[in-house]
Amino acid sequence: MKLKTLLAVTTIALALPMAAQAQGTIRGAERGAQEGADVGGPIGAVVGGAVGAATGTVGGILGVDDRPRFRSYVRERNVRSYDYNGRVAVGAELPRSGVTYYDVPSEYRVARGTRYTVVNDTPVLVDTRGHIIEVIN
Repeated sequence: MKLKTLLAVTTIALALPMAAQAQGTIRGAERGAQEGADVGGPIGAVVGGAVGAATGTVGGILGVDDRPRFRSYVRERNVRSYDYNGRVAVGAELPRSGVTYYDVPSEYRVARGTRYTVVNDTPVLVDTRGHIIEVIN
């Protein structure tokens, strides 16, 4: 019995990332829990929900469902782009002056202190030290 449960949970953990990858956190968790329950019963539902939620947020700080909406949010505000000579990439450090940083609305559920700006016409999320933590393509 324990071997069957372990086998089912392992199968779920390996298979669910593919099923939930592009679904977003909530849909990924829901689908993962359902598929996990189908294969492994109650234990499978728990593992499947966790794996589905984790894989549903692929793509960074914002879930895949939030990225297009956030990009539109920034575009609607006509945020002035900062001209940056370096490569716009995760880890790049932006200057503390000359760049205007904006608070991310709470509906996007990012960590406290996360701000956004636009660099070379690309929206980015920035941590409290001015490092780019996500590029919103």
